[in-house]
Parts: sequence; structure tokens; C-alpha cells
Amino acid sequence: MSSIRSWLFGAALAAASAVSVSAHAQGAPDGANVYETRCKACHDGGNPRAPSRADLAQRAPADIVTALTSGIMQPMAQGLSDADKQAVAAYLTSAPGGEASAGRTSRPTGTEMPQVAIKGGVVGTDPMCATNPPIHAGPSDWASMGVDDASTRFQRHPGLNPADVPKLKVKWAFSMTGGGQPAVVGDWLWVTNRSGKFYALDAKTGCVHWSVDDLVSRTTPMIIKSSIAPSGWATFVSQSDRIVRAFDAQTGKELWKSAQIETHPVSVLTGSPVVAGDRLIVPISSIEEAAAMSKAYSCCTFRGSVAALDLKTGKLLWKTPMIDGPMKTIRDKTTGGKVQGPAGAAVWAAPTLDKKRGLVYAVTGDSYTDIDTNGDDAIVALDLKTGAIKWRRQVSEHDNFVMGCGPRSESGNCPTPLGPDYDFGATPVLMTLHGGKQVLVAGQKSGIVYGLNPDTGALIWKTIVGAGSALGGVEWGIGADDSRVYVPISDLVYLFNPATASKGKAGVYALNPADGAIVWSAPAPVAPCVYASDKGKPSRCARAQPAAPAVIPGLVFEGGLDGWFRAYDAKTGKIVWEDSTTSRTYDTVNGIKGQPGGGIDGMGPTVADGMVFITSGNNGAARVGSNGVNVLLAYSVDGK
Repeated sequence: MSSIRSWLFGAALAAASAVSVSAHAQGAPDGANVYETRCKACHDGGNPRAPSRADLAQRAPADIVTALTSGIMQPMAQGLSDADKQAVAAYLTSAPGGEASAGRTSRPTGTEMPQVAIKGGVVGTDPMCATNPPIHAGPSDWASMGVDDASTRFQRHPGLNPADVPKLKVKWAFSMTGGGQPAVVGDWLWVTNRSGKFYALDAKTGCVHWSVDDLVSRTTPMIIKSSIAPSGWATFVSQSDRIVRAFDAQTGKELWKSAQIETHPVSVLTGSPVVAGDRLIVPISSIEEAAAMSKAYSCCTFRGSVAALDLKTGKLLWKTPMIDGPMKTIRDKTTGGKVQGPAGAAVWAAPTLDKKRGLVYAVTGDSYTDIDTNGDDAIVALDLKTGAIKWRRQVSEHDNFVMGCGPRSESGNCPTPLGPDYDFGATPVLMTLHGGKQVLVAGQKSGIVYGLNPDTGALIWKTIVGAGSALGGVEWGIGADDSRVYVPISDLVYLFNPATASKGKAGVYALNPADGAIVWSAPAPVAPCVYASDKGKPSRCARAQPAAPAVIPGLVFEGGLDGWFRAYDAKTGKIVWEDSTTSRTYDTVNGIKGQPGGGIDGMGPTVADGMVFITSGNNGAARVGSNGVNVLLAYSVDGK
């Protein structure tokens, strides 16, 4: 989403003072000194994108090291030695022995229960399933991020009806670092997380069928029936390091591993891949907005793109950049290097398929430099076979933005004037109206929702729903059934300040897809919540609703950064069920006692075969409500 996010960006985790001298170079590693010089400006500065010092203390030391080494904080860690990273992680988490490790160990399949470091000195165990039965598809499967090609997030056969929903209770919980949205086929569940573990679980019990331990990702796995896998079932996952991998979904055996599909050093894969016939469509984004905070960084050269890989081999078939034209120098920097462009237009979200028209629809983030381009903040249609751009609709001009700009900025990379950071981070939805016509619906961080003609990109309607800001507006996703489109609104920035809280429109809204008219609105209620990192301090709970929804016949599921998870009547917006995931702790199936819940963010819930799955703890996003270690919750009727 562009900075957006990050779920990421949540990012932006970071920090700031771009000091290029390693603390290690000055003597023994001093975690406190590293934090004071490299991190404090953002993490103690009230930056809503960055987790507070208390939030960081809830994380596993290895998670912090991974973020500094290969994650979103990598640009901010330039010049730090491995010892420096270990030291600051130990300082922040008070790890026993003063040492943190980013190393990973193998996880066997079978009945063993290998140990898993979850946080600090707490150790859990992977509860291995006694048997690994064959995968059997069912009508209630949720096998991709958006559940169908049109990315509606509409589960037509949920295995439960509206009368069952008020009886939902947690059946099991699984603790993991930064877990994302799971995919479910039959009794099997697959989920990634930023610690580097990719799990295949039993959906009914939470036991582990298998795990892969070197796969850092925040994307939803794509599961398909395919002859490329010995079991007949394959799963595809995008890694943060720009590599896509295919596995046998039943055994975890790797089928292929692509080359890096983007070579830019700060590019990342944040959007889930989708299968289109014999190819896999992959969106490509970056964290160059964060890298630009450093005065040593020459900004900016990344351009977002969409790529297609051969489904059988992972070979790159085509890759289309979202920005055209040659790179130009804008100015030389007084600190050395230069500012150049055009750059940006990261593709944060999973694309949407339109097999009828032979198109794939992608949405883009903002521009990073002063050179304007028509590729940023845009909805783009590409030819599935060739990648050629068929049409492009830019909805916000001059949105030139990088992080860390302000009166005290010394990076020399800031565009003038600085744009509002209104990129797209939510996958568009292709809706079929009652008369048979179709409309492509896209929601932006500006708080505006657009309805476009999928043949031409012509604007049919636009509706202002939220107040909009760099943190939403619409952040992670929208959903739809056959009658309405459902739009969660974050408006997080407004909620921090009592003077602006009334301007925010956090909540869930239903729109008529034919004309964009608001059918109903359900403002986010003020409700009690407790973040684990807020103990003994004033609560920072926020009612923002940035997560993507899940829709079933008659109901809409949506969670909030305050940890509340709710079901809304699809016709009226009335809340028919709610549960506070921060009101209690959880004894998880992988052996963690008293695991707290937290904010709900990111790709949102999955509904399959009578169960509802959601990650509590902010899905790894680095802002309010993040516990660092998340808990995947599995709800069923009466918890049975």
C-alpha cells in the first residue's frame, strides 16, 4: 500500500536516525547505544507507524534480528554489525543471557514435538499430528487470499448460518510471530508468518502436519489441485526476499523455487500470488519509502511491477513495470549521491483475475519523487498472457511521498511538496450487478471508493467514505456479496488525538455497487481493550478497522485494532456478535501459557467448514496493538 502499510509498513517500523557508524566499530556492542542513536527517534517518538519501546519488548529477540537483517528494518540497519543487531535485540527484550539469534532449526513431520522459541525465555512446542490424512476439497474451502478470482472475500458455503454465529467460541489458539491470513482446504490449514515458519496445520485441532522453517512471508498461501505435486495438491507462497516457492501442500516437499523476480535491494513481496491457468501472477512492492529516511540513501529507483511465473517451473514469463519512461536526475545531494525518478507505484496487494476478459487488475502505491508519473495511485488492467497494460486509471496526482520528512528531516530525499501518501493497499473487487453488468471496485487510503468500467477503466462512480490519511481510509481490503460492497475504514491517525478524533470515520460501511451510494454505516464502537504492552500505562487502544473483511450469506466479519472481532448483519449493519480478543489470555496448542491477544489488522479472517479463523496481535503490523507474537484463533460453534 505504499507506505501503506505495511502491514507492513506498519511499519515503517522504524527508525531513524540514519547514523552510518556501527556501535560495534566503537567498541563492544552496546544495545542501549544502538537504540538511542538508531531507533529512539521513531520508536519513542509517538510515530503511529512504528511500534513503541513497550511493543518491541513483547517481541522475540530473533524477530527483531530478522527485521534488521532481512526484513523491513534492513535499510535502517545499514552499518550495523551482526553483533550490534544481537545487542539491540537483547537490550529491547531483556533476553536471558543477553543474546538473540535469528537462526532457524529444522522441524520434522511425525509425532515429535520440537521446541519453538516464541518470546524472551518462553519456549513452546510444535504439536505434531499423529497422522497426515489426504487433502479432500470441499464446498467450504478458502484456498486463496480473496477466496475467488474476483477477490470478493465472499464465502458462499461457510458451513454455518447466521443463527450459529452468536454461539461462536474459541476452539483452539496457536502462537506465532506475525501470522497472516490462513488458507483452508478440507481439514487442512496453511499459514505463513514473519518468523520464517510456514505451517500446515489441522484446521480442527491446530496440530502441525508439517512446517518449513526458512520462509519469511506475510502473504496468504495459494492452494490448488495440481498434477505438479505428487499428492495432487500444491501451494504457492511469496517470500519477503522476492522469491516465490511451490510446495506439495500435503507433505511440505519443495517443488520449485524461483529466482529473485526483482533485483532492487529494498524490494519486497507483500501481496499474495494468484493462479491464472498455467501461470502464477505475483505483485512486487518495496520499502524504499523507509530507506529514503537515510541521508546516505540516493532516492529513488524502485518501480512497482506485476510478474507472471510458469506454474510448473517458477520461470519468469513476463514482468510489467507500473511506471514508464527513463530515470532522470532531479538534484544532487549535499551529503553525496543524488535524487532521481520517477519511482514508486509499489504493488502491495494481491491482484484480481478477470478470465472472461483475459485481464488481471492491480492497484499501485504512491510516487517517491518530485517527478510525477501516471502509474502511481492507480488501478491498472494487464493482459494475462503478455502483461501488456490495457488501461490505467490514476485517481490521485502529485502524491509524491517518502517517510521521515518534516522540519527535522536531514535525508535530502523529501519531495516538495510532500504528498498525502494515499496509495492503494486493498485488492480490487470485480462485482457482477443484478442486470449482468460488471463493475470493478477499489478502495484507497484516501477514504474514497471507486467504481470503474472493467472494459475501459472509465470512472462510473466514486464515494467518499472515510476521512483518509497515510494510515487509511481503506487499508487492507474490502469485500462483497451479490448485493453490496463492504468497506472497513481505519482513519487511525485521527483517533490518536482527541482534537481530531471526531473527524475519523472508523467503522464498516456498505455501498451499492451500481452507484456507490452508502446503504448503511456502522461506526466502530468505543469498547474496552487491553494491550499487553500497555500494562501499568494509559491504554493506547484504537478503534480503527484497517483489516480486510470476510463475508458470508447474511453477515460480514471484521476486526479492529482494539482487538474486537465482530459480525455485522449484511442488510442493516447491526452487530449480531462480538468478542474481545484482548479480554483474556490463551493457552495455545503449541504450549504457550497465557498468550495475550492484540489488535486485528492485515488480511483479516478466513471462514471455512463451520469455523472462523483470525489472527489477534496485529498480524505482525508494527503499530498499536502489536504484541510481536500473535495468536491464531480458531472459532467454532460453542467451541466444539
